Amino acid sequence: MMSRSRKSAIQQPPPEPKRNEIVLTRAAERGLASLPKTELRRVDAKIQGLAEIPRPPGVKKLEGVDDLYRIRCGDYRIVYQIEEARLVIVVVNVGNRRDIYRLL
Repeated sequence: MMSRSRKSAIQQPPPEPKRNEIVLTRAAERGLASLPKTELRRVDAKIQGLAEIPRPPGVKKLEGVDDLYRIRCGDYRIVYQIEEARLVIVVVNVGNRRDIYRLL
């Protein structure tokens, strides 16, 4: 009696989730540079999180402006645009909630 050889099922690792590339505008770079160090760490963590989840809980789409979103980080706001086709998150501006909307 011949035994049949079975091919062992090779399991593929699960596909890695798509990561978006983060691009900062010049205004966003200036906004980040003006933040206190403690706030900078928190804001930077939120921005890096956008690479994984571009629309995290609490995100709001800005009215009156095409394709702009904002997320809160304490007293600061991060305004960004999602370019789905290219998998890019463009951070448009970062600043205090008092001033950020005047600059758009």
